[in-house]
Amino acid sequence: METCGGGLMRFVILLGASFWVAGAQAGSPGPLLRRLLDGPLAGIDEIVFAARVSGHDHWYVNFGYYSDDSAVARTQGFSKDTVWRGYGEGGRLCRLNLRSGRVETILDDPRGGVRDPQVHYDGKKILFSYRKGGEHTYHLFEINVDGTGLRQLTDGPDDDIEPTYCPDGSIVFGSSRCRRFVNCWYSRVTVLYACDADGGNIRMLSSNNDHDNTAWMLPDGRVLYMRWEYVDRSQVHFHHLWTMNPDGSAQSVFFGNQFPGIVMLDAKPIPGTDKVVASFSPGHGMPEHIGTVSIVDPETGPDRLAAARQVSRPGQLYRDPFAVTEDCFFVANRGGIFVMDGTGAFERIYALPPADARLECHEPRPIVSRPREPVISSRVHWSKPAGRLFLSDIYEGRNMAGVRRGEIKKLLVLEQLPKPVNFSGGMEPLSIGGTFTLARVLGTVPVDPDGSAHFEVPAIRSVFFVALDEDDLAVKRMQSFHTVMPGEVAGCVGCHEHRTHTPPHLRPPIAATRREPDQIERIEGVPDVYDFPRDIQPILDRHCVACHDADRREGGIDLTGDHTPLHSVSYTTIVLRGLISDGRNLPVGNRAPRTLGSSASRLMELIDGSHHDAKLSEREKTIVRLWIETSATYPGTYASLGCGMYPVFLPIGRLQTRCGACHGGMANDKKRGRIFQLRFGEMENLNFLCNLSRPEKSMILRAPLARAAGGLGLCDGDVFADASDPDYRAVLGAIRASADKLAQGKRFDMPGFRPNEHYIREMQTFGILPSNLHEDERIDVYATDEAYWRSFWYVPAAWGAE
Repeated sequence: METCGGGLMRFVILLGASFWVAGAQAGSPGPLLRRLLDGPLAGIDEIVFAARVSGHDHWYVNFGYYSDDSAVARTQGFSKDTVWRGYGEGGRLCRLNLRSGRVETILDDPRGGVRDPQVHYDGKKILFSYRKGGEHTYHLFEINVDGTGLRQLTDGPDDDIEPTYCPDGSIVFGSSRCRRFVNCWYSRVTVLYACDADGGNIRMLSSNNDHDNTAWMLPDGRVLYMRWEYVDRSQVHFHHLWTMNPDGSAQSVFFGNQFPGIVMLDAKPIPGTDKVVASFSPGHGMPEHIGTVSIVDPETGPDRLAAARQVSRPGQLYRDPFAVTEDCFFVANRGGIFVMDGTGAFERIYALPPADARLECHEPRPIVSRPREPVISSRVHWSKPAGRLFLSDIYEGRNMAGVRRGEIKKLLVLEQLPKPVNFSGGMEPLSIGGTFTLARVLGTVPVDPDGSAHFEVPAIRSVFFVALDEDDLAVKRMQSFHTVMPGEVAGCVGCHEHRTHTPPHLRPPIAATRREPDQIERIEGVPDVYDFPRDIQPILDRHCVACHDADRREGGIDLTGDHTPLHSVSYTTIVLRGLISDGRNLPVGNRAPRTLGSSASRLMELIDGSHHDAKLSEREKTIVRLWIETSATYPGTYASLGCGMYPVFLPIGRLQTRCGACHGGMANDKKRGRIFQLRFGEMENLNFLCNLSRPEKSMILRAPLARAAGGLGLCDGDVFADASDPDYRAVLGAIRASADKLAQGKRFDMPGFRPNEHYIREMQTFGILPSNLHEDERIDVYATDEAYWRSFWYVPAAWGAE
């Protein structure tokens, strides 16, 4: 669960305030500013900065709206009116003269919002994001430095933020036009888009499920940005620096993707060097990108942690660093605007007056002309629906020990699917401690005996790969994703390659280059997006339930499809018994071969024909295998989010009295079994023992109930002699109460299910469901999800490509 951004963060910020407000006042340059004005700032007279009401939540919640305002209000402790939007009212764009301390207002909107200024190459115009008072979305605007000539560039129902000028005259910016929600929170996502200088010809550049943001140009003409990703790994640990060309091609890691635990935001080049400065926001990131000012030297590659050096001093947190040189930075925080040198010495140069206490300073940037970066020739051909990927040698790379040359026969191509809405910081009900997202099976492509592959993938979609052996079992899994632009040809050396390495030996022409690119071969007769009740449970019913039901329970296993408060008995059993390895939600980004997916999942051994009478057909085994490879989710629709879950409010005090002697801690007794290795003080850990379809079959009742009374008699002394025991009745009553709620509210796999109002609202907003939908009208949620995903598919004619 994401809980950062609350009271602890605000305490940290306040604790640091004594450091932040020190230094000279505006209009009276202190010694540090005087020294810098005589040196690196000699040619800079003014800076531009924004003042606005800062976001109170996560680092990425400073625009847009929440999917469920009431839920956020409860979790964050704010009123509904406070948390419905990710911003506050009040914004200003200002100029500060560094020598006189004089401040001039370029634009003031007491009910609006101003952010992300960038000065044009000629030093005469400012590009920025502006939300007009009374409106709810940010758009791109341009204004002259003197405050004249305000011009709106973009419009529409979605937010456009964080723009950067590109040397070819285009603009790259972040936008919620991608129409997806953070995989583990209530708020909207921005990914990167581009437009022409006048705001026209808007095109999508990135396809992330989560944020790609804070783009800025590098001196070599590439775009530097932050990518937040989690494909089969922790949702709160991987937010690192990536690059792409201004046309979206050549997306590649710049620094840090092997190091969990830091959010690398607002990175910009340091003039005259190859280095960049960034805000390293600790943990999962702090509100408004606050963090340590850090320098990254990419010379030794993206995976050397020592390449990053902290500049700001311990206990001092800032945002929006801008480098003039490696010894001169502008930074900001709630205390104002500061200059800082390369040793971390700092001095405040401006603070807002007390009358503006609600506002904070952001994004200080020099008003000065600068040279354009070189223009990189476009690799994109908008008339083509796909791009090409080339793999030189799959056996070259990190953490490939034990993989024999020739062992890998094909690649399974998967697609990560965005969320149209979200309602919590957890992964429920999609998985139990695992994935937060659904994945689509696109098919397979061959790997040649020399380890090479050459194939087409659909453009502007997030794809990732699983290397398969001759039995189609997973050898190695890509715990990231890749995107190609239309007509782009991209390649890599090997599987999880070291980005600083080239192939270590020369060899004859690579086999896969001798032919046209392979097309992804669909796997016929199986689903592409998996749904456990629809696709897996029928297989269990046919082959497993005769021995593994609530009564027979061979091996202590129940594989019936009865509903638990969040999932089903069978799904919960398979996950908690460790029968699958689905890419757990851990801060690990490159697992050893055969430790994830089908090769590491005992369930595949139990269905291979050797386990008693479980004789699955080849099609059934393929369905189970691909379900595991797509991260073994419970629902196959995002309409399941935020509904259909009815926790049982058990009488914990009664259970502790009756059962605490044996189950007060972690029980290891074989007789009690792993299913009872839990703490009774944690109510949520008991819910998986509750059966809402047949409450009397709940393990929490049957295990302590005497055999003579129809129970399992698994507990010493038969805790419940019969079903008339008052505590038994109290537990049963609590389970029945939740069962009644489920029967009325429905779950995605139940007849009459209807998704919650927020899912419906967003699908209507996105044009997927009709706006005049009747409240009793049936909704095919699988078809609705599919239509939503297809709305992002790049089709040249539909996108107006020539």
